[in-house]
This record gives sequence, C-alpha cells and structure tokens, in this order.
Amino acid sequence: MKFAAFLAALLTTTLGAPALAATPVTLKADIVDADGVVTLGEIFDGAGAAGSIPIASRPMATVMLSAQAVRLAAARAGLDWANAQGLRQIVVRGPAAGAASGPTAGAVAARGNVDVLTWARSLSAGEVVQPADLVWGKSAIAPADSPGEPEAVIGLAARRPLRAGAVVTARDVSAPQVVKANEIVTLTYDNGGVSLALQAKALAGGGVGETINVQNVTSKKTVQAVVTGPGQAAVGPQADELKLARSSRYALR
Repeated sequence: MKFAAFLAALLTTTLGAPALAATPVTLKADIVDADGVVTLGEIFDGAGAAGSIPIASRPMATVMLSAQAVRLAAARAGLDWANAQGLRQIVVRGPAAGAASGPTAGAVAARGNVDVLTWARSLSAGEVVQPADLVWGKSAIAPADSPGEPEAVIGLAARRPLRAGAVVTARDVSAPQVVKANEIVTLTYDNGGVSLALQAKALAGGGVGETINVQNVTSKKTVQAVVTGPGQAAVGPQADELKLARSSRYALR
C-alpha cells in the first residue's frame, strides 16, 4: 500500500506539473564547427546550457545536415527553432573551409516558392560531388534539368568550374573520367560467344557509359566506343546496352 501511494503521488506530481516552455533560438548565419563535433551552440544563437549538446559529426571540410533532424534535436534539448524560412538543409563548415559567399553561408534563405538544389561551395572542373557540396534553397523557378534529389548528382564530376550558390543542373556534371584523351585502351567486342579485343587510342576522355572516339592503333581507323571502365571501352551489343542504361538513368533524374 505504501508503494502504491508513493507511485500515485509521483505520477500526480509528474503529470500534473505544467510543461516547461521551450527556449526560442535563432539559426546562425554562418555556422562554423571547430573540432569535428557539431553542437547545438554552434548552430543556434541563444542555446544556453543546451549549446554543448552534440548532434552530428563533421568528417569533411563541410557537412550538410537535415533541417528537420536539427529541429527535432533542438526540441529534445528544450529549444524551439521555428524554421520560418522552410529550410531543408543546413551547411556546417570547418574553420579551414572559408566563409561561404552569398546565400550558402549557413543555410539558404527563401527566395521563391520552388525547392532547388544549390552548390554549397565552389567546385573546380573534374571534382567529384560529395553530399556536403549540396544544399537546398528556394527559387522562383527551377531549371528543366534541375535534379530532384541530391543522389542524382552525388558521385558525378563537375564538367566545368561551378560557383557556390548557383542552382544545380544536370548539365553541370558528368560521370568521372576513367579514360583520358590519348590513353591507350583495350577495345572489346562481345556478341553471341564471339569475343575480340584490340588496342586503341582514346581520342577524348570519358566516364563509364559515355561514348568517345577511339582509333585502332594498327589500322588507324576511328570508331565510336562506350567507356566500360578504367582503360576499357566496348563496341557492339555491349556498348548499345550501356548507352541504353545510361539514357534510362538520366531520364529518371
């Protein structure tokens, strides 16, 4: 009986107590993490005692966090972030990454009604896109070839120098080059049990699935081939299948 009375009193005290009001916080304009462990205090102004709570790690120069996940983590710590701008991603940079310019400093502000992917930093031609290189923003309109998800461009390489804050488009990227111009590659042909291989000179660079011109080193004849891997290209049915698969993949993006 004593235990039952104690439990009842405890429940009454706990459930009857008024809920503590959450502390309003403001997202910082430029979010910098110094040690690779991102805390609430590094993301929000006014976090107070909850500022030391870690919510993510930063293994690279920058990391892109889900705004919804950050908001939930803040709520669990008793903080209230309204996210009035409707942000989807938040970029956190390390001290050596350099301040981002334009709207990508900490998060992209609302500029319109359409969600678009933008470049979180400037990329050089040939750089492979990483998750931290992308951030969601707002735009009045979206380009026709603007990807709907980050996965559509992650792992691809920049075709040319790309500017931080610019809207991401499919024409910005291509498969990373695994064959370089003037490289000697193995050119293969497979069809119905017949397999042939010869040496050819790549007249242009290309990534897996891309079509390039190659020149037979013996006959000097030039043909179109599809890159299949490092130092490898194919002609014939195998090449046709690779081109079809690549076309289908881009159509789904």
